[in-house]
Amino acid sequence: MYDNNPTLPEIKKEIDETRQGEALFFDDLQAAGKKKFYIESYGCQMNFSDSEIVASILSEVGFAPTRNMEIADLILVNTCSIREKAEETVRKRLQVFNQLKLKNPGMLVGVLGCMAERLKAQFLEQEKLVDLVVGPDAYRDLPKLVQTAEDGEKGINVFLSREETYADIAPLRLDSNGVSAFISIMRGCDNMCSFCVVPFTRGRERSRDAFSIIAEANQLFEQGYKEVTLLGQNVDSYKWENPESGQVVNFAQLLEMTALVDPELRVRFSTSHPKDITDEVLYTMAKYENICNYIHLPVQSGNSRVLELMNRTYDREWYMNRVEAIYRIIPDCAISSDVITGFCTETDEEHQDTCSMIEWANYSMSYMFYYSERPGTLAAKKLKDDVPLETKKSRLNEIIAIQNKVSLQQNIADIGKTFKVLIEGNSKKSDLEWKGRNSQNKMVVFPKIGQQKPGDYVWVTIRDANSATLMGDQTNN
Repeated sequence: MYDNNPTLPEIKKEIDETRQGEALFFDDLQAAGKKKFYIESYGCQMNFSDSEIVASILSEVGFAPTRNMEIADLILVNTCSIREKAEETVRKRLQVFNQLKLKNPGMLVGVLGCMAERLKAQFLEQEKLVDLVVGPDAYRDLPKLVQTAEDGEKGINVFLSREETYADIAPLRLDSNGVSAFISIMRGCDNMCSFCVVPFTRGRERSRDAFSIIAEANQLFEQGYKEVTLLGQNVDSYKWENPESGQVVNFAQLLEMTALVDPELRVRFSTSHPKDITDEVLYTMAKYENICNYIHLPVQSGNSRVLELMNRTYDREWYMNRVEAIYRIIPDCAISSDVITGFCTETDEEHQDTCSMIEWANYSMSYMFYYSERPGTLAAKKLKDDVPLETKKSRLNEIIAIQNKVSLQQNIADIGKTFKVLIEGNSKKSDLEWKGRNSQNKMVVFPKIGQQKPGDYVWVTIRDANSATLMGDQTNN
């Protein structure tokens, strides 16, 4: 892979263009006199949440975060294995880190997360680019592994756990706007979707105890946060039994408990699975104004035969029933999705079923990709990746165009409506404008007036829109 021996500027340029994660940014003043660590996260929100757990563990043993990787004693990259491009990006990033190590012989480089679990042997034996390889369930072991690497040995722990939830670790909110935060409520996944590596890289599903989740939500609110997102690979299958009382808490009940922390604390969650999301969850959402009217409900394919090959355990009709229930119980709810096109044996007609689903479900947005075979998955073992790459790309371009059209139409329909918006910070284009999100998770940009600040709620009437953003003006409601 590295035969071309790219130069550092070339690698940096490509990383800037393709990287899917962003470095966590810190105040270097707090790092004075301490060993420093620098961490980058790629992939899903769970990885970003995990990086905050890692930061907390390292801070307890005397490390301080830095925004400058060139002065770091320890560089960590928290990886994703969902798609081939994510892995390629990380490999290129390791080239940059390797050149830094040549200038700073004492520097250590570690790979965390799903890619560490999947490619541990390659990292340690073949590529020799890293000193640490740590799986998602082994972060408590980091201090010992760092010491091992400092002593000249490779530090490795990729064992998966059936119990680890990190419930007792308070995450260090490193890349925070001080307004929104993630709370991990469960780890692992029991769904064996044939295209997915997560069950093999994150292990079996286990739920964190409800009391620790609510305690974390309370603490965040007391610290000034106004929004929490409950995270899990499949939040709807959350289930925790109180060992003392025997009471079982399901996701709908956990959602209600979180909403009751304070009416001013917004609650979001991700990700839902179509086979598990219940009417009880939907009625709980409808009951509480501070539970946001937004559900990420991945469809993956709109065709029942392809869904069966994907082992999604639902068909087109089941999915449509769940969408109808969402819109019936929460009429102003926004739904987003994940879509994979060009899966094994997918025909043009079956691809059109996915196109029609995007329009029918009226998704506010979607994460869209063409199928990338992942080694070790059920699909890689049992199915032939027989859709030509050019066909995959053509189908992807078609669904992107359809989704952009649907998003634009939906946002245009919001013109003239007034939304409660939580201010997150300055807009990307102007310090004279705020940006924030409404309950439907749509980005809203509007001029600053008065003395508002991030974390404040304001009412905004929409006057214009494009496929990604609503533009409006503050108003009294």
